[in-house]
Amino acid sequence: MGLGARGDEAYEALMAAHEGLSEAQSHALNVRIVLLLANRFGDVGELKAIFETARSYA
Repeated sequence: MGLGARGDEAYEALMAAHEGLSEAQSHALNVRIVLLLANRFGDVGELKAIFETARSYA
C-alpha cells in the first residue's frame, strides 16, 4: 500500500492546500486533515502505530 508514483502529486496537492494560509491556519488545516484521514482509515490500533512512528521523527 502507498502512493507509489503518485506521491509527488499528493505532496503538491497538500502544499497547494496550505498556500496563502497563516501559520495558525496551516496548523488548523493539518489537524483537520489528520482527523479526516483517521476517520477514513478507521483502525485505531494502526492509527496509534502511525502516530508513534510520526512522533519518532520529531
